[in-house]
Amino acid sequence: MPDNLDRYRRQVRFAPFGEAGQKKLAEARVLVCGCGALGSVVADFLVRAGVGFVRIVDRDFVERDNLHRQVLFTEADALAQLPKAVAAAARLAAVNSEVRIEPVVADVNWGNLERLAADVGLIVDGTDNFETRYLLNDFSVHAGVPWIFAG
Repeated sequence: MPDNLDRYRRQVRFAPFGEAGQKKLAEARVLVCGCGALGSVVADFLVRAGVGFVRIVDRDFVERDNLHRQVLFTEADALAQLPKAVAAAARLAAVNSEVRIEPVVADVNWGNLERLAADVGLIVDGTDNFETRYLLNDFSVHAGVPWIFAG
């Protein structure tokens, strides 16, 4: 097994997935909208699994009352009042330096969604409001980009 796949050997050993599946993950590009409780867990798992590129978009800043449910952030992030996307990117880069992580501090809206999602193959909705959820759904249908949401 090539050295760069060694870190993923347990998922590569799963026969239906194998090296071909891992290589597809390494080439995948994902947009994560919202990096709160759900979005931070999703971003963490995507990066740990070896997805090649993860763009994280969130407008909020880390606050102390986020720390009990948002797994990527630390007390130092809250004290520094870091934007969630920036703090998440720093933490995730330390978890897996092979993944390219792009933090974007912004609202997701009609004015920027096409640009944010233009080069991704999947959109993950980690937001907590229906307006953005409907926007992501409309864009997904229009552009043909798969969209996953949970709540």
